[in-house]
Amino acid sequence: MNPLPRIYRVPAALLSWLVFGLVSLALNLGCVILLVLPGARRRGPAARGAIRWLFSAWCSWLHATRLIYVRWTGFTPEALEGPAVYIANHPGLLDATFILARLPDTICIFKPSVMHNPALGPAAVLAGYASGDAGIDVIRAVADRLAAGRSLLIFPEGTRTYAGTQLNPLRPGFALIAARARVPVRLLAVRAPRDLLPKGQPWWRVPPLPASIEVEFLGEVEPGAASNARELTALAAQRLLAALSAT
Repeated sequence: MNPLPRIYRVPAALLSWLVFGLVSLALNLGCVILLVLPGARRRGPAARGAIRWLFSAWCSWLHATRLIYVRWTGFTPEALEGPAVYIANHPGLLDATFILARLPDTICIFKPSVMHNPALGPAAVLAGYASGDAGIDVIRAVADRLAAGRSLLIFPEGTRTYAGTQLNPLRPGFALIAARARVPVRLLAVRAPRDLLPKGQPWWRVPPLPASIEVEFLGEVEPGAASNARELTALAAQRLLAALSAT
């Protein structure tokens, strides 16, 4: 793809972040009202559906402005059927927004700072997302939500992938959650330019654009392929590295 001229790229990117921020602020203001009204728990599915729709619209916006093109591989209805723990590598800041646009009825585990942020937290709370500040309790809470039919998206690297590496070491929490909830682990490989909002780069520093991102569904970890969480984590890391190295 030919690079966009700076006179268009920078204003278009900054406008896009502004639109994202304003829509997020409006969504969370509405969620604040819904949280204080009776029956807030019953609104979780609608909140997750709204978040999914908005993230899908965000992908369409980025495509229409020619800033970022997202391609999906292997995301068939059959592959996504039923609750599961989805894990993915985390090369850039926007990964979660792209993936949540395609996964049905899926929650995340957010950092405590996000859950307590008034511009982001109310929608996450209403949608039934979990906070990562509760230790073993968060594993129990998320496993219960998976057992109720939801799915979980988690980035087991714990942060965005460090520069110069393909994959940070994976943390085993996802394997413990999947084992407790008795749901499969499904692997997603995110292939993106390493200069597209990586760790350490502020969101307002506009990277070279346009950018092309591919999110590939790699399948499930076969039942019985690992006897414990450590083995499952190692197997998942091996399969993710193999997929990322093949490009």
